[in-house]
Amino acid sequence: MQTDMAQSTHPYRQARASAAWQTLQDLAKRPWPLEALFATDTMRAERFCAKAPSLYMDYSKQCINDEVLQALLDLADSCDLQARIDALLSGEKVNTSEQRPALHTALRLPKTANLTIADTDVVQDVQESLAQVEHLATRIREGTWRGFSGKAITDVVNIGVGGSDLGPLMVTSALEDWADTDIAVHFVSNMDGSQLDNVLKRLNPETTVFIISSKSFSTVDTLSNAQTARTWLFAAAKTRLGSDDSVLRRHFIGISTHAARMSAWGIHPENQLKFWEWVGGRFSLWSAIGLTVAIRIGMDNFRELLAGAHSMDTHFATTPFANNLPVLLGLLAVWNSSFLDIHAHTVLPYDGRLHALPSYLTQLEMESNGKSVTHQGQTIDHNTCPILWGEIGSNAQHAFYQLLHQGTQQVSCDFIACVAHYCSTAASRSLQQQHQLALANCLAQSRVLAFGNASEDKDSDADRHKHYRGNQPSTTLLLDALTPYSLGALIALYEHKVYVMASIWDVNPFDQWGVEMGKAVATSVYGVLAERAPADFDASTNALLQHIQQYQAQTMPTAERYSEE
Repeated sequence: MQTDMAQSTHPYRQARASAAWQTLQDLAKRPWPLEALFATDTMRAERFCAKAPSLYMDYSKQCINDEVLQALLDLADSCDLQARIDALLSGEKVNTSEQRPALHTALRLPKTANLTIADTDVVQDVQESLAQVEHLATRIREGTWRGFSGKAITDVVNIGVGGSDLGPLMVTSALEDWADTDIAVHFVSNMDGSQLDNVLKRLNPETTVFIISSKSFSTVDTLSNAQTARTWLFAAAKTRLGSDDSVLRRHFIGISTHAARMSAWGIHPENQLKFWEWVGGRFSLWSAIGLTVAIRIGMDNFRELLAGAHSMDTHFATTPFANNLPVLLGLLAVWNSSFLDIHAHTVLPYDGRLHALPSYLTQLEMESNGKSVTHQGQTIDHNTCPILWGEIGSNAQHAFYQLLHQGTQQVSCDFIACVAHYCSTAASRSLQQQHQLALANCLAQSRVLAFGNASEDKDSDADRHKHYRGNQPSTTLLLDALTPYSLGALIALYEHKVYVMASIWDVNPFDQWGVEMGKAVATSVYGVLAERAPADFDASTNALLQHIQQYQAQTMPTAERYSEE
């Protein structure tokens, strides 16, 4: 039965009012020297670790002991975390501000599963959508999809923004080793047109398909790029005797919850893929939004990605909290942010294939949990989501590790690495050695961040610039190998971590009202720019608009600047 989580017959308790919260506040006042914690507990690394299929997590370098861990587990119980997990997975309206479920986990349920919401067979709906994804992906991959001139498709451009861009971009980048087609995929998200312009310069309009990915099919960033792509194709078709109708039917695929808007734009019904209001954009890569992934690595591997995510869903739902990876990862994040006042978190993959993962997780965590009011609208009086960023570990070592090691800020860290890589006989010995070198750096950096070099003799003033203070908390996540299955599990791990944090803080991680006002004001500002009208905003915005208008008036006439495509 579908219910409103905030007003159900089982109201959830708030962790802030629990005895466990007070216990953690008291514990946070103590010093937590990692070097001493390890020195007094020889079994620490064996106890503060957890496993799930294809993943191993070491959190022994977090500033905790058994007392803290138990208080965190008590905190989870105090806010009915298990009931909240059950509510998420069963389709209750956990997105309370928009009165709908958040059923991204349903996108990776096996065909044999059962889930009915409001008399709708959700599993059947999802499987029908995936079958259509497979149909379109197969036509493109096998060369039976032809452009307006009859040539097979060679390039696919995904036009989206936010989750419609970051998710498929991250996955296709990470799983490039699994690509089994020469069809290239490209990603465009920037509204200023420069990104799209650079892509179009390299492509042949006769052999390019555009995927327009937009949940609402009204996002200005996406539709402005889509309009430019359509104009580019129309111009090419006219010189090659192609029709506008042929261009629209043979070169555009739409993915949205709004079929009518796709049709009005010109997307042929056969080329429309749907997903649902109960899928948030940043949780949507498992849906038809993952079409580019299916094109690049094939549908079988895409289903392996889903299976890996589902394995983490099962782990999340059934594993006791003391051994539950998402629960532990989320509770540790709450401990660091809300109790130890650590306001920054960085994700450090030591594998170049995961270069897009930090940006993906930046949106996932900060758009989800960057909130300051509870489900009931009460103002929160403690820290919630930290500022999150990251980079490939080897690049980060030469960029911002200086701050991590010797700066004045405390930063918590996630190190991510793959145990096995370049294992095939075709891999050169030098590549295998490079992988071992990356692993060595991953382990070494987490060690130095934790323990510093305080034990060395650095007493003189002249040597203090060489001092590493240590005591920067970190977690290390090891994947057995980077495969579609393990990547799916890793992404789902972070999705559920976000939900755990939100449950403790009692915030809604599935809306993003914080982005809406900026969009509305941008529309007003654009009107002033387009009409060269007088500005009536704040003094700073007015002055900036005046400068822009004066310069544009000197360099570009109105008709050229704002002519219709």
